Amino acid sequence: MQSDSISFCFTERVPGAQDVASGSAFGGHEFIDLANDEIFQSLPLAHERAMVTVDSGASGVLDPIGLMPLRKAIAERLAAQTGFDWSAEEIAITAGSKEALLCAGLAVLERGDEVIIIRPWQPFVPALVHAAGAVPVFVDAQRPRYTPDGNSIRAAITSRTKAMIINSPNNPTGAVYSRTTLQDVGELAIEFRIWIISDERYSRLVFTGLHRHESIVVAHPAVRSRTIMVNPCSQALEISGSRLGYFAAPRAIVSAARKLQGYAAMIPSREAQQATLSHFQVGGRIERETYQRLFDARDIGLNILSNLRDVTPPRADGALFFYLDLNRLASALQDEGRVGVTDDVASWLLKQTNVACVGGDAFGDVNGLRLSFGAPPGASAIGLTRVVQALNSLRIK
Repeated sequence: MQSDSISFCFTERVPGAQDVASGSAFGGHEFIDLANDEIFQSLPLAHERAMVTVDSGASGVLDPIGLMPLRKAIAERLAAQTGFDWSAEEIAITAGSKEALLCAGLAVLERGDEVIIIRPWQPFVPALVHAAGAVPVFVDAQRPRYTPDGNSIRAAITSRTKAMIINSPNNPTGAVYSRTTLQDVGELAIEFRIWIISDERYSRLVFTGLHRHESIVVAHPAVRSRTIMVNPCSQALEISGSRLGYFAAPRAIVSAARKLQGYAAMIPSREAQQATLSHFQVGGRIERETYQRLFDARDIGLNILSNLRDVTPPRADGALFFYLDLNRLASALQDEGRVGVTDDVASWLLKQTNVACVGGDAFGDVNGLRLSFGAPPGASAIGLTRVVQALNSLRIK
């Protein structure tokens, strides 16, 4: 674990990917982007899905925390998923799940508070903590499953610890936290009176076990009063550019979010909210289609990655990422002076294969390499095949 003293920015960029993509295909290979953290959707279909049954004649001032019918629909979905009653007053709609995380942080954090973040982390999370005036404290996930350890978290807690951010299914690792892990986290939250900010944006994408996400409030119901659950809406419709999300939290937190959103420069669009409500009302067909497509892409990808020689194939239990632990390979290559840390490997792969992926340094982990299987159909398999061939050519001697 360690406290952070570096200034984080909010931008996420894959070194060199844009430059390569804008030019001609390198070495005769078409550029393939496996660095993106969004689910691919063709623009015409995405637009069609986004605009279905939208009431273009609606008018009036929007509630800063969203349309009441949508908040009620989300409360009903949460009730079905968790087995607990939820009310619209516990739901706040936001302009994307990142804004939901920011609102959650601003609602519970004060300057100088410490926030525990599990590493590897999503690139924007430390920046959001800094934006609230708080200090990130990192606790390493335990390999090979990349799940947090309760004893390590306990060792990181101080009198200044105010919150903990967890993310399951996880970006970048694809880890899905077990019930035991969530219960351990919940016990610590209660014992030390810590807020849990649970980022559940990939909750619909669990590919192992019962293929069903379990929230921390289900694993440990007593922690509900100290939990803020964050989720996207737009991802379900594959219209992530519309930036629609929500969080579920105690009413006092939602009330604080209404005040904050009332002064915000951007609030969720009426059209995106109505489209999402329509999607919920027809039974979530688009979510099911997306899940099956990603399930198939994951299965194909795991088969391809099983051919890696000096890298342990990933699990990818959830989300839409394969996360490779290159520790053994990168260390050997660094000793030989051939390739350095995994960011160097990512840059080398881009030059050799014209496939963009993300080196672990973006997630605070110099040993990792993230590849998405949310790319266009077929592209993921082609890109992964190139990556496997290239990494195998670096075989340790």
